[in-house]
Amino acid sequence: MSVVINTNTSASLASYNLSSTNVNLQRSLNRLSSGSRINSSFDDAGGTAVSMKLSASIRRTEATLANVNNSIAFLQTQDGVLKNADKVLNRMSELAMMATDITKSTNDLALYNTELDQLKGQLNLMLAEKFNGISLFSTGATVDTDGAAFNATATLTVVTSHDGNQTVGITQVDLNQIVFDITNATASSTNMDITSNTSAVLAVSYIQEAIQNLATLRANNGAEQSRLSFAADMLSINKINLESANSRIVDVDVAAESSQLARFNILQQAGTAMLAQANMSTQSILRLIS
Repeated sequence: MSVVINTNTSASLASYNLSSTNVNLQRSLNRLSSGSRINSSFDDAGGTAVSMKLSASIRRTEATLANVNNSIAFLQTQDGVLKNADKVLNRMSELAMMATDITKSTNDLALYNTELDQLKGQLNLMLAEKFNGISLFSTGATVDTDGAAFNATATLTVVTSHDGNQTVGITQVDLNQIVFDITNATASSTNMDITSNTSAVLAVSYIQEAIQNLATLRANNGAEQSRLSFAADMLSINKINLESANSRIVDVDVAAESSQLARFNILQQAGTAMLAQANMSTQSILRLIS
């Protein structure tokens, strides 16, 4: 091998290796300090693309879960009103039954009827209940050409998957239908009353039917709450699995990276020492010309 002054190949090679070691050492420090294996697209181009999609899916899943929980709260609020309506109907049923007593005077029946009318008014007030500005109940009973009421139940669509492909319908139940039946449930098409024993007997049967209809509404409400609860559980599980998959791509393995950091530290120190040795190697030429 020739001895030259202008070109120090050993020093150039040592400098290149030291530079490469410094880059790897810096990258290792970045990973450990940030906790992320990927700090730029250069670190893992394919992994970056996959992680971006997974991260977006996680955010959408979180938003969907919040929406589903809000829908459950809507149904719980709705059931609270229906539960109160059940108490009102039970009291109305009790008043109607007491009004069937033949020993009650006309004045007694009038007093019972006064409370009954007040309870009808309370049922009407419940129809206006809302959750965050959204009506808990549909527009209610509508009278057709024959003078009979038909159901006007409305359905709200709840998205239960982050991609929007899965939905569940929840009901704005028709409490107004029950109120309509209670108000107009007499053969003469006048307001239901208990001012006589005969009308009280009719009122008992009408109220019993209303209680049965209300029980059906509450049962449907409970079924919808149950279904949404399972949908919320599924979203929570999916979110955990998506986070786990994303973690395997972007999160740094601290133990493995710490070993790499120690390795690059040693290589840096060795490379620095060897670069110094390579730079000193040309000094031997002085002996030839001294």
